Amino acid sequence: MNDRVMLICPLCGQPLKGTEKSFVCKNHHSFDVARQGYLHLLPVQNKHSLSPGDAKEMLAARRRFLDTGKYRPICQSVCEAVRHYTSVPNPLLVDIGCGEGYYTAAFERECGADCVGIDIAKDGVRMSCARSKQAAWIVATASHIPVADHSVDVVTAMFSLLLQEEYARILKKGGCVVEVTVGSQHLIELKEIIYDEVFEQHKHPEKCGKHFIETECVRHTYTTVLNNAQLKDLLLMTPHFWRIHQERRAMLEQTDRLELTVDYWVRVLRAV
Repeated sequence: MNDRVMLICPLCGQPLKGTEKSFVCKNHHSFDVARQGYLHLLPVQNKHSLSPGDAKEMLAARRRFLDTGKYRPICQSVCEAVRHYTSVPNPLLVDIGCGEGYYTAAFERECGADCVGIDIAKDGVRMSCARSKQAAWIVATASHIPVADHSVDVVTAMFSLLLQEEYARILKKGGCVVEVTVGSQHLIELKEIIYDEVFEQHKHPEKCGKHFIETECVRHTYTTVLNNAQLKDLLLMTPHFWRIHQERRAMLEQTDRLELTVDYWVRVLRAV
């Protein structure tokens, strides 16, 4: 675990002190480091199910899809924003909803960041350990991030909820959130296969609150071609998987290739 990462106990909020094998607070709450290298800091009272977060099959599909490079431009957009808006040479970066670690590892590699990857899905965090041995991988919920107040330079939120109060708590003054949200035309061609009718939407990031100033908000679009296996993996890693009917699934099975629109917003919020 990187010494720069100031962890707090998820039960009492006191600082955690650790070794290679375990972390403990002054109230003697103890947490063991898993064999793979991650730390489980998700108390049972903060879990809404026995296995919260994405299922193992969804995470495996996400890993296969992201490793094709089809979302590489999204990653590059965020890396550019992190480098541009962070003045420190080795920022401490917390990636919320890190999943299986694709983006987190890229931020470490391409931004020179010391990274903390946080996700509520234990299977995802376990998979993330193979992405980087230097990053701190933690099972936790974004609504109770086990990181000390005002100790972080950057928070990244890749297609995840913007929890402004909690992000502001862990960020240093002047630190930033780099947020990615979907645009109105994102995966529109896939939606036209999945649904009988696709309604026009006008998606835009929500307004920021009193803790942040919006520094940048840019919409990006590009197209990419997916083969059938990539389409299935993409579907499996999105909420659309649970909404597709059998006849529409059959149509997808017969689609050998599909040109897809990728439409997303990158927004930078500065902590005040």
